Amino acid sequence: MKILKQNTLLKVLSLNSISVVVSFFLGIISTKIVSVFLGASGMALLGSFRNFSTMSKSMATLGINNSLVKLFVENKDDKKELSVIYSTFFWLFLLVSTLLGTLILVFAKPISEFLFFTISYTSPIRFFGLLLPLMVINTFWIAIYNGLEKFKKIIFIQIISNVLTFGLTAVLIWKQHIYGGLLSIALGEFLMVIVTFLFVRKDKSYFRFDLQKIIDKQYLEVIRKFSVMALLSAILVPLTLILIRNFIVDSHSIETAGIWDAVNRLSGFYMLFFSSGLSLYYMPKLASLNTDAEFKIELKSYLKTFVPLFLIMLIAIFLLKGIILKAAFTDEFSKIKDVLIWQLLGDFFRILTLAFGFQILVKTMIKRYFIIEIVFNLSYLLLSFYLVKQFSVEGVLQAYFIANLITFIVILGMFRKMFSVTK
Repeated sequence: MKILKQNTLLKVLSLNSISVVVSFFLGIISTKIVSVFLGASGMALLGSFRNFSTMSKSMATLGINNSLVKLFVENKDDKKELSVIYSTFFWLFLLVSTLLGTLILVFAKPISEFLFFTISYTSPIRFFGLLLPLMVINTFWIAIYNGLEKFKKIIFIQIISNVLTFGLTAVLIWKQHIYGGLLSIALGEFLMVIVTFLFVRKDKSYFRFDLQKIIDKQYLEVIRKFSVMALLSAILVPLTLILIRNFIVDSHSIETAGIWDAVNRLSGFYMLFFSSGLSLYYMPKLASLNTDAEFKIELKSYLKTFVPLFLIMLIAIFLLKGIILKAAFTDEFSKIKDVLIWQLLGDFFRILTLAFGFQILVKTMIKRYFIIEIVFNLSYLLLSFYLVKQFSVEGVLQAYFIANLITFIVILGMFRKMFSVTK
């Protein structure tokens, strides 16, 4: 208990664990519902729409939710300057998301054809495009809470939103099957907007800023650096997943693609605990550091505290995989038991890479960011195309592991000089 109080990272992770436990169990149940009512093919279609929604939201924010945290940390004691920063980000969010949402509405049919191989699901896409500006404003609010280090607020918002979204998803899938599942992805985002707004209303003093100050040019350069990095990631990561999924469908079947999506979904459950904890603690912490020596100290804490916890969890998941898979899926997904090891190994190296990746992002190391993103996604894509033909779904998971291993080696090479830095 004393260690928990003294270690801020552990404190945030333990607090966040409440939200993650709720999300994990609700996710397991919702995945079971999808596997029972929609099967592997439905899992694949929902996976495509999730990738598309993630890509759209990232493009709409241009990654400036991360730069908002950075700028807040640098100006947190100057309320007048914070008002200018908030106004700049608010109007940019609103403008870009409105333009992108309009494009989604106009091109809903070709998007549906690309994602689902049919134009039958244009309505959920259009609904998502219509709600996109509100989703982005929600990202703006959460970024402010993150900058203020109001971790409890964020976690309560996540818990309430996840419970409501689960209930909505279950009803819609039960009533309208695949169409309902797709619709629930857009509506679930809208529910989170409502929940966050209720919290924001109670914390008005944190969110006051002058809307008449449209955009301040001095912050556009910071925004430009972050947006250049984020747009690459926003487009490349989900597009890579969509292309891999479509290739699996073409070379094998949509059911095979659904098994791969099920593995990704399972991975997302346990990765949520660590990635959200890092976003709440690690990113704001790195933003406040100024030297390689300081980063090295924080890195040691990460490796001593975080990585062992993650490794223990991966071992537990591997040993209990039979129970977990039986709880989350039907017999149609039994193949996962034989191939899960590759995903676990890949995630381990991904967590090691993130230790340096957050530093690259926070310190806007654009060249390094581009190299890492391109190396991982290109190797993942090309290896998948090659290995899927030979080993089906196991091949794409092997590709994921190898791509993460290659990326980790590359990022170690980038930071090799830092290891010679002394306190």
